[in-house]
Amino acid sequence: MSMFLPASNLNFANANEVLEAGLRAIEAGQTTIDLGSLLSVDSSAVAILLAWRRAAEKKGAALELTQMPSNLQSLTELYGVSALLHATPRAAPASAIAHH
Repeated sequence: MSMFLPASNLNFANANEVLEAGLRAIEAGQTTIDLGSLLSVDSSAVAILLAWRRAAEKKGAALELTQMPSNLQSLTELYGVSALLHATPRAAPASAIAHH
């Protein structure tokens, strides 16, 4: 079984397609979704993550969202749902870490 990974864009234009692909993966037993490839997101992405979480819970499974990009993390915080998603943020690149 290949693991579902969202493409680089998750927005209104492809929301239905990505939602359905993720739901199929969850139904097939996938419990981790790596969001590390996401570059461009809008509020549709937040709604999709919540729908995936509900689908996993309905199956009695916990969904782990890993490598959440900072722009998506900011949206989840803005909408007050970051605690619901229990996502692991994307690690900052080594070049972005300040050396003291």
